[in-house]
Amino acid sequence: MGAFLLRRTALLVPVVVGITLGVFLLIRLIPGDPARVLLGIHATPEALAALHKSMGLDRSLGAQYVIFLKALIRGQLGYSYFFGEQVVDLVLARLAPTLFLIGYATVLTVLIAFPSAILAALRPNSIWDQAVRFASIFGIGLPSYWLGVVLVYAFAIAIPILPVAGYGETIGEHFSFLLLPSLTIAVSLVPLVLRALRASVMETLRAGYVDTARAKGLAWHRIMGRHVVRNALMPAVTVLALNIGYLIGGTVIIENVFAIPGLGGLMILSIGTRDYPTIQAVTLVFAILVVLVNLLTDLIYVFLDPRLRAVIR
Repeated sequence: MGAFLLRRTALLVPVVVGITLGVFLLIRLIPGDPARVLLGIHATPEALAALHKSMGLDRSLGAQYVIFLKALIRGQLGYSYFFGEQVVDLVLARLAPTLFLIGYATVLTVLIAFPSAILAALRPNSIWDQAVRFASIFGIGLPSYWLGVVLVYAFAIAIPILPVAGYGETIGEHFSFLLLPSLTIAVSLVPLVLRALRASVMETLRAGYVDTARAKGLAWHRIMGRHVVRNALMPAVTVLALNIGYLIGGTVIIENVFAIPGLGGLMILSIGTRDYPTIQAVTLVFAILVVLVNLLTDLIYVFLDPRLRAVIR
C-alpha cells in the first residue's frame, strides 16, 4: 500500500504543475487592471507604471510565472494587494470553514443516501422504492442556490430555529451554523449517489456468488455486509468522489448565500478587487483539494476490492 501511495503521489506531481500553469494563465485573462483598481481616482499614468513595477506586472508572463512557481515551492503564495497581508495567512484563516462544510455535506450525503438506496434495492417497486426514485428526480432538479435561499427564509424568518449565517466559535456552533448549508449541498448530491448505489445493489443481489452464499446458509446480514454492499459500493464511491470535486468549486455560491467566512467568500471578494495573488492561491487550493479527493478515492478502491490489492503487489 505504501508503494502504491508513493506511485500515485508521484503521478500527481505533473498534474499539480499543470494546475499551477493553468491557474496562472487563466487569472491573467480576467479583464481589468489590479493597479487601476487599487489606485482608483489617483490612477495617473506615472502612478500606474510605478505600481505595475512594484507588483511585477510589467514583466513578461513567462517571468511572472517563474517568480510565482519559485515562491510556491518555498511555500509563499504572495502578498495580497487588497487585504494588505500575506496570502498564506488569508487562506489558512478561511480554510477551516470550507473544509468543515465539505466534510459535513459529505457525511450527510452518505448518511442519507446509503441506507435509503440499500432499502430501496431490497424492496424494488415498493412504496419506499417509488418514494426514493421520486425524491431523486426531484432533488436533481433543485438549484442549490435557490434551495439555500428557501432554507434561509424558512429557518431565519418563518421559523427562526437555526442560525443561517456565519460559522460560529465552538465545535457545537460549527455543526449548528453549517447544518443548513451542508444540507443544501447534500440535497444535490444525494440523488446522484442514491441512484448509482441502488442500481449497483440490485445488480449485485442477482450475482452468482450471492446465490452461493445463500445456499451455504450464511446469515443474511453477513451476505449483505461482506458480499453485497461492499461490492456494490464501487460505483457509488466513484459518483460521490466526482461530485465532491464539483462540490469543492460549488461551495463558492453556498458560502456566499449563508455568509460563511470561507474560501468561497474570499474568492468572490478577490475577483471583484482584481487581487491576483489571492485569486491564484484560492483557485490553487481548490484544485489541490480535488486532486487529494481523487487520491483518497483510489485508496478506497484498493480497500474495497481485494483484486486491486493483488494487482498492486
